Amino acid sequence: MQKHFVTAALLACALVIANPSTAAAQGQIVEAGLRYWKPSPEIVLSTGGLTALGLGDVDFVNEFGFEDERFRELRATIGRGHKFRLRKVTFEYNEETTIQRTIVFQGRPLTVGTQATGDVKWDLWTFGYEWDFISRSGGFLGFVTDLKYNKVTASIESPMLTSAATTDVTAPVPTIGVIGRANLGTYGSITSEFTGLSLKRGTDSDDPFEGKFYDFDIYGTINLGRNAGIEVGYRSIDVHYLVDDDSGDLKMKGPYFGGVVKF
Repeated sequence: MQKHFVTAALLACALVIANPSTAAAQGQIVEAGLRYWKPSPEIVLSTGGLTALGLGDVDFVNEFGFEDERFRELRATIGRGHKFRLRKVTFEYNEETTIQRTIVFQGRPLTVGTQATGDVKWDLWTFGYEWDFISRSGGFLGFVTDLKYNKVTASIESPMLTSAATTDVTAPVPTIGVIGRANLGTYGSITSEFTGLSLKRGTDSDDPFEGKFYDFDIYGTINLGRNAGIEVGYRSIDVHYLVDDDSGDLKMKGPYFGGVVKF
């Protein structure tokens, strides 16, 4: 992921510097968009007393056969040189399967041949601030700081269990990074962004916490006049958390398309 950070920063700098005289900035202060993202998921969760020992991990994608789904993401940015950012996307999966190996979730075992249903919902809110310290007609280069607010709920239901084995975790993780955009005349633009941070509080404490969030995004925009455009891009998210007796490793990577309005 450090390679992503360096690549994004260098690409953003090169794009801005290489386009010093494209179309003049249009001066909009609001960008609002809707994206349809189809990522390939990786979801490994653990809950219960075995978590601190690194045991009890359940790979929900492999165990329950989660397939690629399409999700909507809402995005809004307000401001010019100093901008406030808001993002919201919900990932949700639900599949029924026959357990192929013994798994333990919330300290409750499910043996081979058991019918079970796995359900995972991940709400991801992003609240952020962006400062474009380089801004010219050819594009901009900026500093970004975000709060990635994660709420992950997961459950396994089975006739072999008297009640569902569930986990519900909230993990807010701050991140910092860079964003760069190169305007391609009146035709559109290319934007690249990377944010990330890793935090850890010792596992010897009464309230252990680990949080890691890396987010890489690159996309092109085709302008449909002055106030609207079509976006096509690729995004990669890599998340790890340890909160009390719950841990998770989640990755979402894949292409998306959408639309944006500017005013």
